[in-house]
Amino acid sequence: MDGGAPTFSADSAAAAATTAKTETQTPALANGAVKRRSGGNNRTEAAANGVKVMAAKKALHYHSYSRPSFLKWRLQDAVHVATHHWMPCLFAVGLLFFMAVEYTLRMVPPSSPPFDLGFIATRSLHHLLQDSPNLNTVLAFLNTVFVGMQMIYIMGAWLIEGRPRATISALFMFTCRGILGYSTQLPLPQGFLGSGVDFPVGNVSFFLFFSGHVAGSVIASLDMRRMKRHELAWLFDVLNLLQAVRLLGTRGHYTIDLAVGVGAGILFDSLAGKYEEFSHSKLLSLNGDHINGVANHTKRNLIP
Repeated sequence: MDGGAPTFSADSAAAAATTAKTETQTPALANGAVKRRSGGNNRTEAAANGVKVMAAKKALHYHSYSRPSFLKWRLQDAVHVATHHWMPCLFAVGLLFFMAVEYTLRMVPPSSPPFDLGFIATRSLHHLLQDSPNLNTVLAFLNTVFVGMQMIYIMGAWLIEGRPRATISALFMFTCRGILGYSTQLPLPQGFLGSGVDFPVGNVSFFLFFSGHVAGSVIASLDMRRMKRHELAWLFDVLNLLQAVRLLGTRGHYTIDLAVGVGAGILFDSLAGKYEEFSHSKLLSLNGDHINGVANHTKRNLIP
């Protein structure tokens, strides 16, 4: 053999083979260890989830069969409610008071005119307008101008500013008013003072319940407050109050018509807001589905 060439013994060859075998088996052993650890973690997580489920069931059982809430009330709780939540307490007193009034009050007989506190409060104004037809005509004309202001603002908010909420609210309100007014057609109050320039223009028939004059003004006022037009909103509120006094003085509406008109304006403004929110969320959902569809179509075209 040449002196410069390396020599390998049989022991060296065996050692090399053993090393190669060990290196080959090491990844497999490592993978097995990882799998065992992963399995252990899964079992641990499953056990933890089971504990959480049992705890939730115990909590539900506890709340279902625990003592009623009012048995846990203390004197401090009653004092806290009376001092920090006085308005519901006032409503509770009002409930008891008007229950006593309702169940002890004699009903108005069919042969008598309806009892209306607003008519009693505006009796002097009614006599004044009855004796002064020209004054009644002037006030009717001013009231018609105010109704026109409401209509211009509500329509302008949609057509000029692009905000349809007030218009949607007015449409909801007048549709519901028409349904209710036709369903229960009340006779005109005794002593009604009509005018040819009142809105609607001319001595035409109209529904009493509820007041569209008042409801429309409330809708416009709420929209003004949303837009931070507080001075204009206060002006509309004052004019709405004067309008209500005039309608009572002319016997154009009962007090309940005007009061429900305020509530109707608030209610239908809220419903119009919910309709807008629903429309926006639906539009966003449709746009999201469209974008996802375009992305999937592009992905299919790019990837063969």
